[in-house]
Amino acid sequence: MMCAIRRCGFILLMWMPLISNAGTISTTEIVSQTTSAALSCMRWMPVGMCFWLRCSIYECDVETSIKVGHYQPDAVVSSYNELGSNPWTEIRSILGAAQSSAATGLLGSLLAVPIESAGNRTEGGQGNKDHRNLIFRETDVIGHPLGSLSGVLAGTGYLCESETTSFYPYFMSSLDALSWRMEIPEMFYPASLIPGMREIGTWPLQTWGGVYPRTGWTTQAEEPKAAAINAQRAGDIVTRNGQPHIYDQIEPSSSSDQRIWSPGPLVEDDPATGEWQMLLPKAESSCAVFGTNDLASANGWGGGRVDEEGDYAWNLWRPYQCCEKEGQFFLFDINWIDYPP
Repeated sequence: MMCAIRRCGFILLMWMPLISNAGTISTTEIVSQTTSAALSCMRWMPVGMCFWLRCSIYECDVETSIKVGHYQPDAVVSSYNELGSNPWTEIRSILGAAQSSAATGLLGSLLAVPIESAGNRTEGGQGNKDHRNLIFRETDVIGHPLGSLSGVLAGTGYLCESETTSFYPYFMSSLDALSWRMEIPEMFYPASLIPGMREIGTWPLQTWGGVYPRTGWTTQAEEPKAAAINAQRAGDIVTRNGQPHIYDQIEPSSSSDQRIWSPGPLVEDDPATGEWQMLLPKAESSCAVFGTNDLASANGWGGGRVDEEGDYAWNLWRPYQCCEKEGQFFLFDINWIDYPP
């Protein structure tokens, strides 16, 4: 059922230009911002050679193909306040009502926290909003609009095929309501209990927060950082197998005509596993990992990145290596340089 939806449903989503308001972004804008960051984020380069054995009924020959490496915009990760209100307008219009119904049906009668909205939650008294550090957000991981297009361009031999399918929902926190809202069983992981394990930043000097527990709740005074933590957690889930969440893992396609070296699991503070490009509220044309040390900055990392609606979105760029198939059997490969650099 899920695979049928991936291949036949979401790939047919119409690309229609929409007027963007505060707290929203359209498919057209996502594509535009992605292409504007390609030179900075893609980092394409030839990295080696692949050797293949091609055989006929008369003889066998060794063939070669160029091995390339580059980063790919695999997914759009959104972190937002209101249930069913993903800032990506096309996804909101198609999935918003279903998300609200799913979360309400699953946990509406079980939770003291209102299901229909997220936003800031107060830890302690009803003080000034600036002191409400316990923040809850919904988070979605959706296949990037250009993800499936990479499969077409991969035929040139100079681009790798993405592991994601355009517009396909790999993770929606509304469907994962039990774990994302109630921290079950995330609260029992050692990284959730021991300070310094899986921190985003350089612990104990400075940290944005922990990857674990991988839930929608964060204790963070700066709203953009809280949203970034949620995005990192969702990316951590979808790039791993067998996690105690409702999601679909991002994994290689068995039908590819390339030999592909997968990016593997996303790891915080490690650009060799993936980097982030902010799309909303501030359109950025560069990529970086979360966890920047901003202790010496007057405004901090979040300065200029606060959205009045509390909605945030990033591209997740992940590094691939690949080479075109030039024979029936792959023999071996050699790398001239290490990649990612």
